[in-house]
Amino acid sequence: MSAQIIELNGTPAFAVVPMDEWTALLERLETLQDIADAKEARQEESLPVEFVERLLSGESPLKVWRGHRGLTLQALAEQVGCTRQMLSMIENGKATPSADLLARLAAALGCDMDDLHAG
Repeated sequence: MSAQIIELNGTPAFAVVPMDEWTALLERLETLQDIADAKEARQEESLPVEFVERLLSGESPLKVWRGHRGLTLQALAEQVGCTRQMLSMIENGKATPSADLLARLAAALGCDMDDLHAG
């Protein structure tokens, strides 16, 4: 690589490189970013088709996530500090969780709060 170094007050401040070398550097950077993105994607949770189909059919996201995690209403209620009846009402659209409860549900289910919103 051939770079021209430009100093500012006696300290290297800028590097000027030929355009073809600059283009090659950008391509290498993009490739490295693609590799990093692929590694990150492999670490993310994969969700089964049935899970997605249930959400797309309009089923309660809370119910779908709870089932996916293998939790009963009672077990999840105990984890988040509310009643089984409250969770049932939320799952059936008869109650709306507070932001605090929604945050606790998301943490217990290992998902984002947005994942628990219908629609």
